[in-house]
Amino acid sequence: MANMSARNFLSPLALTCFLLTAVAGFALDQWSKRAAFADLVDGRRIEFIPGWVEFEVTENPGAVFGIGKGQRTLFIGVSVAAVVFIFYLFAGSDRHRHYQIILGMLLAGVLGNLYDRVRFGYVRDMIHALPQWPKLFPWIFNVADSMLCVGVALMILYSFLHEPPAAKETQPA
Repeated sequence: MANMSARNFLSPLALTCFLLTAVAGFALDQWSKRAAFADLVDGRRIEFIPGWVEFEVTENPGAVFGIGKGQRTLFIGVSVAAVVFIFYLFAGSDRHRHYQIILGMLLAGVLGNLYDRVRFGYVRDMIHALPQWPKLFPWIFNVADSMLCVGVALMILYSFLHEPPAAKETQPA
C-alpha cells in the first residue's frame, strides 16, 4: 500500500482527476452560495423549473436534514476526519481514474460544507427540489450536498462494478 500511496500522490494524472474535480466542485459550490445569498434576500424565491426546482436561501446549523443543531464542533471534526479518509482512499485508488473523480466529488462536498461551518457557523443552502410537494421533500440543499449524494451513489455503483485489487491478486491465473 505504501508504494501505491506514493505512486498516486506523484502521478500528475491521478492528482489531476482527484484535485481538479475537488477544486471545480468546491468553486461551483461557493459561487452558487455567494450568488444565492447575494440575490435572494428577504425570503425571495426564484422558480428555476416551475414546480420542480426553485431557489431560496436558508441557513442550516445542523447536518443532513437539519439534524443535530448546535453540534458545530462535532460536524467540523467529522468533516476533517472525512477529508483524511478521502485522501486515504485516493492513496489506494491505484489507476482507477473514475474512482479518483468520485473521490474528488466527495472531497468538494465535504470541503464546501466545512468551509461554511467554519466561516459562518452554519451551512448555506438554496436549492429546493420538488417545492410543489413540500411534504414529500421539504428539504433545501446546496451544490456540496449534491456532490456528496451523487458521489456516494457513484461510489456504491462503482463498488458493485469493480473488483477490489486484493481479490484480483488472490485469483488463480
